[in-house]
Amino acid sequence: MSFLKNAQSLKPLFDRVLVQRLKPATKTASGIYIPEKNQEKLNQATVIAAGPGVTNTTTGQVIPTSVKAGDKVLLPSFGGNPVKIGEEEYLLYTDKEILAKIEE
Repeated sequence: MSFLKNAQSLKPLFDRVLVQRLKPATKTASGIYIPEKNQEKLNQATVIAAGPGVTNTTTGQVIPTSVKAGDKVLLPSFGGNPVKIGEEEYLLYTDKEILAKIEE
């Protein structure tokens, strides 16, 4: 049982980034439903929240995360810490684990 009500109540620390994978297509263009086990796992996600950044130990300055809430990102095919909030599944990555920011 989760004590979190929604994803906005979760604030990542340091250089952590909370993302939600994009949902794969559940049916084909012709209308045939794809079973859940046959749906491909997409490596694209939307950033839900990002931490303030990590502190540089030599200068003491905070290095901000390179993404912000609402950005579309490219994720590695493995990794991330799963976080379940209600029925939704989210993933926590460090900023350096995210492969790319998708510009539209």
